[in-house]
Amino acid sequence: MASGLHAAPVRRVPSVQETARFPLRVIAFYTLLAIVCVLVSALPFATDYVGPDNDDAMRLVEVRDLLAGQGWFDMTQYRLGLAGGTPMHWSRFIDLPIANLIEVYGLVLAPEQAEAVALAVWPLLLIGPLLFGIGLAGFHLGGRVAMHASLVLATIQVISIGRFHPGAIDHHNVQLVLLAIIAAMLVDPLHRARSYATAGILCALAIAIGAETTPLIAVVCIVVAFRWAWHGEAYRRAAAAFGLALASMTTFAFFATIAPAHYREVTCDALSYGFYALATFGGSALFLVASLASRWSGGMRLLALVGAGAVLSIAVLAIAPNCLRSPLADLDPMLHTFWLSNVTEAQSVFGQWQYNPVPIGAFYLPGLLAMAVCLFRIQRRDKSEAHLTFLALLAMSMIISLVQVRGNVFTNLFAMPPLALAISDLRRRANADTRNLKRGLGFAAFTLACVPSAWAVSGFAMTKLVGYSSPSASAPETTATSCGSRESMVALAAEPVGVVAAASDLGAEILRFTGHRALSAPYHRNQGGMLTELHIGLSEPRQAEAFLRGAGVTLLAFCPTDSQVQMIAKAEPQGLYARLIAGDAPAYLQRVENGDSQLQVYRVRPEAQADAN
Repeated sequence: MASGLHAAPVRRVPSVQETARFPLRVIAFYTLLAIVCVLVSALPFATDYVGPDNDDAMRLVEVRDLLAGQGWFDMTQYRLGLAGGTPMHWSRFIDLPIANLIEVYGLVLAPEQAEAVALAVWPLLLIGPLLFGIGLAGFHLGGRVAMHASLVLATIQVISIGRFHPGAIDHHNVQLVLLAIIAAMLVDPLHRARSYATAGILCALAIAIGAETTPLIAVVCIVVAFRWAWHGEAYRRAAAAFGLALASMTTFAFFATIAPAHYREVTCDALSYGFYALATFGGSALFLVASLASRWSGGMRLLALVGAGAVLSIAVLAIAPNCLRSPLADLDPMLHTFWLSNVTEAQSVFGQWQYNPVPIGAFYLPGLLAMAVCLFRIQRRDKSEAHLTFLALLAMSMIISLVQVRGNVFTNLFAMPPLALAISDLRRRANADTRNLKRGLGFAAFTLACVPSAWAVSGFAMTKLVGYSSPSASAPETTATSCGSRESMVALAAEPVGVVAAASDLGAEILRFTGHRALSAPYHRNQGGMLTELHIGLSEPRQAEAFLRGAGVTLLAFCPTDSQVQMIAKAEPQGLYARLIAGDAPAYLQRVENGDSQLQVYRVRPEAQADAN
């Protein structure tokens, strides 16, 4: 299929005037098309105005707390975990626009309606910026035809992945938008300072919003640094603008979102002194070497860059050595067993293959195809620097996705522009010789192979053809639909405000629908609460009572169909959860009527009453 790319095509690089006249009307058209398709595909099947991910519900809880008067710098979720709450690792930069939307719509709508409209509008507002970034990257690579191909691929992805559907308010969609625009700025063929300043600003925002993108931002910085070392004076303004913008925006984000009391703290899962110091030092170092050493020889520029990199490496080891490993490295082994190993998006490629191989093609093959295209272009010296940039981003995102499959959204994002350029070339060759059936079929097959959802459909069809049934296909009904709905929480919400022990997947919904404090929710900073809940479920009833009373638990919300509950019951047949599944509740638990819901609600009797019973 790639055989149609035998020679570098004669392609006119967009002129200064053409680049300045990037067709925003086209972006507006595709944005409107994508929004309409998302609404048509999502709304008829929606059962809630909040997205299905735990992070969506938890984000709403966080926004509600902000609107209720919790301090801007105070990121503690006081109703999560053990006494004192859990410090969250998210950013107010995401909370603020959602809160503003809720307030605006609240002027004319009831509070819940205002939330529903705001949560529907927010992800839709992000579609335009995402398509702008992908379309601009395609335009920079190959003009209008490549731009249209990029936009078609991006529109299909927006519709299919769900991160831009109504209710999707976690920060991952914003990260995709930032990375798309960053990539577009890096491949600006004119190397304009404003493009690189924009990239630097957005890199700082990406770090502030979530640490997941830090490896990709590091690759961006390395790409800019080495391009400066290669080009020297011609790249001076671009590199200096990037470094200064990165340092300045990181400084702004740090002081705008971090409380003075935490200025010296180093955390590796969110913006803190560690990331602030390293980003500002690295950005400032790049600004200085680009400003002072651009006229030096290539060897001397490289030496200056290596020197700055060595100092930065020493700073990393001195300031944040723990950040060289995963933020989950210190996770308790019990949490690995009963929580993280069962989180779908945290699976490695091998774990995903065992659990459900159907989406493997969609997760990895477009990215691998794009990497092959980049290598081919580099070998042919066809826009080598731009394809080297995408190859570096693709390689890092592929490494991330091999370790945790959730990284595939970044891989598929960076794959679109180089694949779109290849599609545009194959289309031109097929149109040039309409009687050549091989060219036409090659173009069609290659285009289809560039679409992740096409691989997903193919994988599903293949499993049906061979009669394969994945373990996930026979998994019990999800907590969100069976136990975590508003209707299931009615009895729990009616109880006096207290502390609820429940499976971690129920935690965010308990916070959303009730006024209680939830002991457990699936967030790694809440290890104490999660471990306590696991010990409650695994321990025999008398020991479980000690854990319940020690944590001040007043209510137990028990969902027998929850996958974690079933795993705990299977691991310890004499444990509390296994006894409750068998219908054998200890005397210190008093069942609360909850209608037909699968969620079983128990009061923890005061110790004296329990002894009397």
